[in-house]
Amino acid sequence: MLTRKGKYGLKALMHLSHLPAGQLEFVSDIAAENRIPKKFLDAILGELRNAGFVQSRKGKDGGYRLAKPASEIKVGHVIRVLDGPLAPLPCASQTRYERCDDCDESTCEVRRLMLEVRHALASVLDNRSLAEMRDAANDDLNEQLLRSAASV
Repeated sequence: MLTRKGKYGLKALMHLSHLPAGQLEFVSDIAAENRIPKKFLDAILGELRNAGFVQSRKGKDGGYRLAKPASEIKVGHVIRVLDGPLAPLPCASQTRYERCDDCDESTCEVRRLMLEVRHALASVLDNRSLAEMRDAANDDLNEQLLRSAASV
């Protein structure tokens, strides 16, 4: 399950993806617009900065911006940084594999299913960029506006 930390991190990155290239945004503005507690967002943005997703500048003209184009930031990578492995069980994880003490991995039906779940999640999240998320949301909004205009 995606934690609040992961969700808020994605929301903050989406917010930054809407800004013109190079423009900085204050953390307080990101927090207020996305209804994220500022103190929590400060910590999340620190992790995202350490992972190379965002850049920050201090001071009156400071703030945050994406460190690279939104098209180069994959959702799966962001989630792993903030929430850890995608796999529901450690024995199904590719990044933090741990052998289970209570089963034989070669015959464990639970592990087999969790590997399938992990692969399905990774298939979607590792192939979706922030830009694709942003553009899909914009397409949905434009479609809703067109429908509203047509019904008037």
